[in-house]
Amino acid sequence: MTSSESPVPSLREIAELSHAWPFEEARKLVLRLKRKPKDEVIFETGYGPSGLPHIGTFGEVARTTMVRHAFRVLTDDKIKTRLIAFSDDMDGLRKVPDNVPNKEMMARHLGKPLTQVPDPFGTHDSFAAHNNARLRAFLDQFGFEYEFMSSTACYTAGKFDTTLLTMLSHFEAVMAVMLPSLREERAQTYSPFLPIDAKTGFVLQVPVVEHDAKAGTITYEHDGERITTLVTGGRCKLQWKPDWAMRWVALGVDYEMAGKDLIDSVKLSSEICRALGGAPPEGFNYELFLDENGQKISKSKGNGLTIDEWLRYASPESLSLFMYREPKAAKRLYFDVIPRHVDDYLQFLDAYPRQALKEQLGNPVWHIHGGAPPPPDNPVPFAMLLSLVTASNAANADTLWGFIGRYRPGVTPQSHPRLAALVDYAINYYRDFVAPKKTFREPGATERAALIDLRDALSQLPPDADAQAIQDVVYEVGRREPFLDEKKKAKDGKPGVSLDWFNMLYQVLLGQEKGPRFGSFVAAYGIQNTIGMIDGALARSA
Repeated sequence: MTSSESPVPSLREIAELSHAWPFEEARKLVLRLKRKPKDEVIFETGYGPSGLPHIGTFGEVARTTMVRHAFRVLTDDKIKTRLIAFSDDMDGLRKVPDNVPNKEMMARHLGKPLTQVPDPFGTHDSFAAHNNARLRAFLDQFGFEYEFMSSTACYTAGKFDTTLLTMLSHFEAVMAVMLPSLREERAQTYSPFLPIDAKTGFVLQVPVVEHDAKAGTITYEHDGERITTLVTGGRCKLQWKPDWAMRWVALGVDYEMAGKDLIDSVKLSSEICRALGGAPPEGFNYELFLDENGQKISKSKGNGLTIDEWLRYASPESLSLFMYREPKAAKRLYFDVIPRHVDDYLQFLDAYPRQALKEQLGNPVWHIHGGAPPPPDNPVPFAMLLSLVTASNAANADTLWGFIGRYRPGVTPQSHPRLAALVDYAINYYRDFVAPKKTFREPGATERAALIDLRDALSQLPPDADAQAIQDVVYEVGRREPFLDEKKKAKDGKPGVSLDWFNMLYQVLLGQEKGPRFGSFVAAYGIQNTIGMIDGALARSA
């Protein structure tokens, strides 16, 4: 390096200035450590196994993992980190979820800790064990590095005992935080400690009449009896806001994000955490996922996409992209968002090798793949595959590969395994969502005339015409009213063609709103096949 040259900034130096949200979050942790140094940073995500795991649960782990990796970059990986996936499986079952079998059996166990409720699916020792296994199986499949922790195991093994006794000794301070947030009626009987009935195993919502910090006990009244019990060893659990705060202190949690619906809960738990002598973790409140009707997704209602459903139609990486994008903005999480995220992921991946390091750190694939994205290698967009399946009603992958071979000679399932997975996704998506709802719009008189002209123009092309030659023909035929766009100018200076022309082609010919570049689609589907498709549309509307 000469004296006139500037030193090349390091990865860490560039990351310190990055506007990507995981780095912005990680910088909070760097400042936290400057205020109070420690040898290990603990990240936590919480899961309530009262319902089947859903994508929102996965999203919290994925996003926290991105922040964890960003923190490791900002600290040159010199500080040990752990990610705890914590299951609140000692909570009492409040209601039977809508999306499980054997509801009557489960109803008999309302009020018991989730680890004491039999598994309605009959595959595990308890309902909590079933749901915990479902969550862990997916996190393992995705390759997350995490430590699973069960609330029941922590309580019964004594892991929380010291902090539980601390909370008992600060009983009045905790009550002072909680009581103003409660309705008057509930405030009269509220206690942060919930005893577990030794006879029935139920989590009891009963008033505590005495508490003894030195003895480590509470006394409560139930069924006409006055009962004294230790708060340690799994004999009690905490109400969930005090429980959250206790966990932060007991586990030394430094970072945990939460949904926007928990903003007030975070504030209360943070106050309790401070009352116990702890420091609330860093984090932020992400927006909620909405279903097709704009309603909040609920584990118990099962009204959102499941993890398994997304993975039937798209890659795990596309799901990670959905989670990465705008975490503080409310987003619809429904089947119709899947195709765009598949292709957007592929486009981000394709752009990555051409970017400078600064831009790479702002590219979602850097965060999705922990700083090491795979090389791009996808010659056919997902939107193209969906259009090919729609046009051909393809029932198997062999049909699609015939079109792919015409469009990209030499591309096979063996040479492009990731494309092979996309083919299967496209067929599944078509069968489940496109085919049942496919409707063809009838063309108007002007549109019929344009389709006839397009058919005739395509018939003049050689069978092996490339995508650009076909696109030029399609564009020229569409250069007419009502498809002219005077605001756009072609290279020859003539008026441009509006998207209405191309949208009409997809709506009339394929029964879908939009599609990939039409010239590329025709090159893959075949000119004669496309002419036949136009003839079919003209016949339907004759």
